[in-house]
Amino acid sequence: MAKELAEGAPAPDFELSTDGGGSTRLSDLRGKPAVIYFYPKDDTSGCTAEAIAFNRLRHEFADAGTVVIGVSPDSTASHDKFKSKHGLEIPLAADPERSAIAPYGVWKEKSMYGRKYFGVERSTFLIDRNGRIAKIWRKVKVPGHAEEVLEAAKAL
Repeated sequence: MAKELAEGAPAPDFELSTDGGGSTRLSDLRGKPAVIYFYPKDDTSGCTAEAIAFNRLRHEFADAGTVVIGVSPDSTASHDKFKSKHGLEIPLAADPERSAIAPYGVWKEKSMYGRKYFGVERSTFLIDRNGRIAKIWRKVKVPGHAEEVLEAAKAL
């Protein structure tokens, strides 16, 4: 079991495919703050609300010089459909092999209706311009979350 990441630690680098046939690498974002939010699944109620909230604030994040990237284990094809259906303009990265999900420690045992399974624990990482973790939100509750992350990003 990997040691849980802590604020102040270097953010694990990753390179993932994104919607629209692109790719993103965390180390390419050095010099500007980044919000990496991990979510369980495209087009489910909580994940849709979270994506819409981050998307709604995308201009404010841009004004704060902060890049926002959503990451889930879904495929890029799923991300393309999800973005199109909800008019999303923030990049969504596909991580079916969990190459970012695992080092960030967000692949957790979960329980629903008495059934245990593994999945992504909704979590957000604010990474400073030097590639260090400035703030971590775990077990995120969606209402008000994007706004709280924006305030923290503005403070960097």
